[in-house]
Amino acid sequence: MSDEPKTLDPAVTAAETTARTATATTAGDSPAPGRAAPPRRGLLGLVAVGLVLAALNLRPAITSLGALLEEVSADLHMSGSVAGVLTSVPPLCFAVFGITAPRLARRFGPAAVVCAGMAAIFTGLVLRPFATGTAAFLAASALALMGIAVSNVLMPVIVKRYFPDRVGSMTGLYSMALALGTSVAAAATVPMTDALGGDWRLGLGVWAVLAAVAVLPWLPLLRDRGADTAPPAATAREAAPQAPAPRITRSRTAWALGVFFGLQATGAYITMGWMPQIFRDAGVPAATAGVLLAVTMVMGVPLAFVIPRLATRMKNQGPIVVALGLCGLTGYTGLLLAPAAGAWVWAVLLGVSNCAFPLALTMIGMRSRTGAGVVRLSAFAQSVGYLISIPGPLLVGVLYQHSGGWGLPIALMGGLMVPQMIVGTLAGRDRTVEDEC
Repeated sequence: MSDEPKTLDPAVTAAETTARTATATTAGDSPAPGRAAPPRRGLLGLVAVGLVLAALNLRPAITSLGALLEEVSADLHMSGSVAGVLTSVPPLCFAVFGITAPRLARRFGPAAVVCAGMAAIFTGLVLRPFATGTAAFLAASALALMGIAVSNVLMPVIVKRYFPDRVGSMTGLYSMALALGTSVAAAATVPMTDALGGDWRLGLGVWAVLAAVAVLPWLPLLRDRGADTAPPAATAREAAPQAPAPRITRSRTAWALGVFFGLQATGAYITMGWMPQIFRDAGVPAATAGVLLAVTMVMGVPLAFVIPRLATRMKNQGPIVVALGLCGLTGYTGLLLAPAAGAWVWAVLLGVSNCAFPLALTMIGMRSRTGAGVVRLSAFAQSVGYLISIPGPLLVGVLYQHSGGWGLPIALMGGLMVPQMIVGTLAGRDRTVEDEC
């Protein structure tokens, strides 16, 4: 059984069937037996390796900094407000730079843009340790985040283009790699820094090595221009309106998916930023609070592979959205009533709830019939979503500071699960943005 019953529309399939070159087969066609299949397998294997390595690099620039934020702030003489703003820079960069990904992909091809994104991450991570002031540090971080932003948007596009009949499996694979990179960077940065002499510059800079490796699989794909461009019929049809962005904004499903993406991202950033402090204020030792956060993040590794595969076998993903939302509601309720007594249970439940992220990525690939449509939808949903997520962690901090406790902030976190389930159910309906536009 294929992971996704609906792939591309008949016009696109027909165009691909008549293509003469093997490189034009990456959008979901069926190559002629005995001739095009072997190079296709080699190409898909290279793309799969590239996806995994790219996904491993989409969060270490953020979570490694979080682990050493106190040392970085002290050394660069950052004020408390500047350090707080620094935690909101990632979603801001994702929203601002991610919206440029469709235009870049149309001009240079998705694989070339992802390759450039990995190079930008590498460059930013190399330059960041040499920063002697806050402005230079923010500029280097922004360069790395720019590369992450465009790669974030184009991951679902690459999957749809090269693996149209295995969207669930491949989305699960790179989502699992993303979760693994997130948790490993959070857990290993401090020990590695200590092993390297306690210098935060070395502790942050070492992640540039992983980014450099991630560039390599995409270099051969730069020559595969046929794989990076839509088939002729699809190109002519999708270029005809000359105004793709307004069409996306008229789709209710696109808006529902964008809001769903934003609410799940809000919950994830709040969890990563504040959950350890919630446990510590409840009497849990600092070391244990860190392990609890690691447990929450590690839950995304196996589930990020299972949930997308399950989602692509269902016409409506609403039940999965509701199930994940109920896990989040239960976890936040537990944090409110008995944060220390059931700490491990709440950490696991919130980790399950945070798996709305790979589900959102999967639905992006399923809510459009064409590769170009996925590009636009991915950019729109992620840019809208990350804009929505920006104030969440800051608002929790303000409520905590002014209320003197965690009751009101946790109530806000749990309350956000309700609209998340509603818009997620709307986004999970069996329809495409092309139908609505």
